[in-house]
Amino acid sequence: MASLFFLISAAHANALELKPFKDDLFAYPAALSSDTSGAYTVIDYQELRDINQRDQVPERRVHAQYTDTSVRKMQQDLLLKTDAGDVRHIAVGKTEGAGIIVLYLHGQGGSRKQGVDDFTFGGNFNRLKNLMAGNGGLYLSPDFPDFGDKGAAQVAALIDHYAQQSPAAKIFVACGSMGGALCWKLAARKDTGGRIDGLLLLGSLWDESYFASPAFKRRVPVFFGQGSHDVVFPVASQEAFFRSILAKSKTYPTRFVRFETGTHGTPIRMVDWRGTLNWMLSKAP
Repeated sequence: MASLFFLISAAHANALELKPFKDDLFAYPAALSSDTSGAYTVIDYQELRDINQRDQVPERRVHAQYTDTSVRKMQQDLLLKTDAGDVRHIAVGKTEGAGIIVLYLHGQGGSRKQGVDDFTFGGNFNRLKNLMAGNGGLYLSPDFPDFGDKGAAQVAALIDHYAQQSPAAKIFVACGSMGGALCWKLAARKDTGGRIDGLLLLGSLWDESYFASPAFKRRVPVFFGQGSHDVVFPVASQEAFFRSILAKSKTYPTRFVRFETGTHGTPIRMVDWRGTLNWMLSKAP
């Protein structure tokens, strides 16, 4: 019994939990409502407070207290040659032996540089970089040629490369806007669908084919963040898809955060990376 207790304790000790980084500054504003046992939450978002008060120059430069740019010492701009093509990407943290790997896939008109910009989106990418660097993790922000099969093949090759360098790592893919098309394609692939441990859809789209994917069968956690005034991808459609997941399985690990009055880019600015990734780490297959 004593040895069994030790093994259980050791397993809990080994479960990665990200340490705080500026949690008080990045905590969600007040919750207006919630349902489905807390899996669905409506957050009070206010542009005057959450952009104008937070940013020194609205949408361009956040106030200094929200960032720690010393993390740039652990940042590299790299090129990986793969059978699917050359993949330019920016890596922050441990490129070998990482305990967690997070990728951010940008939307239309973005580039690998969006996901490492310290000052836009309220400093939220800087927080993610610091969370990875400070917790023995790796953060990747790649370029890719399209949101179709070629783009998915290159991102899959990038994941494969770094998964081999960090075989114990849990792997989470965050997709902003149109980047969500790649999230769903990766979930459907035999290689990445069998390997990734969580998906984050931020102001993004839905895909009914997810239910036939290897990732769904493995019960990979899925997080949705959506602004209620998103005119690109309507919140009602994404909410309906979230509820269809729970209709398939009441206990499926999925969460939806609706930012009331928020627009298309709001979830990238407002998502609580630490809280969301810690939840995903606790539910990862």
